[in-house]
Amino acid sequence: MAPAITLAAEAPTLSAANTGFMLICSALVMLMTPALAFFYGGMVRVKSTLNMLMMSFISLGIVTVLWVLYGFSMAFGTDSGSLIGWNSDWVGLSNIGLTELWDGYTIPVFVFLVFQMMFAILTPALISGALADRVKFTAWALFVALWVTVVYFPVAHWVWGAGGWAFELGVIDFAGGTAVHINAGAAALGVILVIGKRVGFKRDPMRPHSLPLVMLGAGLLWFGWFGFNAGSWLGNDDGVGALMFVNTQVATGAAVLGWLAYEKIRHGAFTTLGAASGAVSGLVAITPAGGAVSPLGAIAIGLIAGVVCAMAVGLKYKFGYDDSLDVVGVHMVGGILGSLLIGFFATGKGQSDVAGLFYGGGLDQLWKQCAGVFGVLAYSLVVSAVLAFLLDRTIGMRVSEDVEVTGIDQAEHAETAYDFSGAGGGAARTGTLPATPVAGAQSKKVDA
Repeated sequence: MAPAITLAAEAPTLSAANTGFMLICSALVMLMTPALAFFYGGMVRVKSTLNMLMMSFISLGIVTVLWVLYGFSMAFGTDSGSLIGWNSDWVGLSNIGLTELWDGYTIPVFVFLVFQMMFAILTPALISGALADRVKFTAWALFVALWVTVVYFPVAHWVWGAGGWAFELGVIDFAGGTAVHINAGAAALGVILVIGKRVGFKRDPMRPHSLPLVMLGAGLLWFGWFGFNAGSWLGNDDGVGALMFVNTQVATGAAVLGWLAYEKIRHGAFTTLGAASGAVSGLVAITPAGGAVSPLGAIAIGLIAGVVCAMAVGLKYKFGYDDSLDVVGVHMVGGILGSLLIGFFATGKGQSDVAGLFYGGGLDQLWKQCAGVFGVLAYSLVVSAVLAFLLDRTIGMRVSEDVEVTGIDQAEHAETAYDFSGAGGGAARTGTLPATPVAGAQSKKVDA
């Protein structure tokens, strides 16, 4: 016999499977910050290796604490004017029940907030690559604290928070093309325009000191990115997360091929640095789009990102801004491409029924994507430049020229990345290897 009363819809209940899946994804995203440290650390010269690692690692400390104190409340609390959120019950993560569910989902609030915490940690760390070799560590730490407070937390609310203006407009950003990559890339450009170029920019060779370290970092980033992207659907019930997982792999592989093809045609060689950079450009570009496009669309986005980002990294020499490790060329440009291409390649069969221009949807979604992209870009660029200017005029952002030339690691951290004392009597003091070559040595002089 049928029941007398039939409920229209059952309230969500906690899913152990989705909760476990999201905890794993959160750990994968956390791994991306140390992976970024390796990626950036291998790209700088020996004398700046530890500083580059520390510029990423300090974000793990600072942003974690600020997220608990007020960041989560600002990003995902009750909307105010479509610009910021706030929920006093979430300050210090107080008054959150252990099994209290994130609204509309089957995972606890604690799981959602820790997943989003890892995004907040990674984003300022991305900026650091543009500032290699020349920023005081104290000034950088203070910049991170200020930047996440006045830039990242509000922008995260715009894009993902209920009531945020980009969210309400219908801007699609599956996992952070605007809130993470354009945000970080624009911030990097704003800061470097204020603090200026490295000593010897465009004059001295500034080659990566460890390409194996770069490849290790890129591989770990690629691995962690599956949690970053697939986890952003906050569950695994309807196949959209699986689509995003597939598209993450597909776009990244295509971007590697696109970057290397451009590099071979333009420069005559397939480089390991190009392969690593191409992978990151593909990961960046598919991040906003992967839930809305097909695998064929992901291939197109990856190829476009690989080629265009490879072209974009050379713009710093043309326009004279010193983006040390190509944060602007890869993250800002890649984020813009991935976000705008949604307006062309969205199929209407993924995360929503929104279709792009190539699937009969017209230009409606494209203009929404433009609004999200350039709104975030302008805000982050201007506010980040203002923060850098204020810090530079008060405590000073840059180390002295002597410190920059001799090595920021020793001056800021009282350490060096490598100990050559076992290589011979004078190696530790002079930075030179013994006169008799050791196995694998290609030069008698260590590239500093």
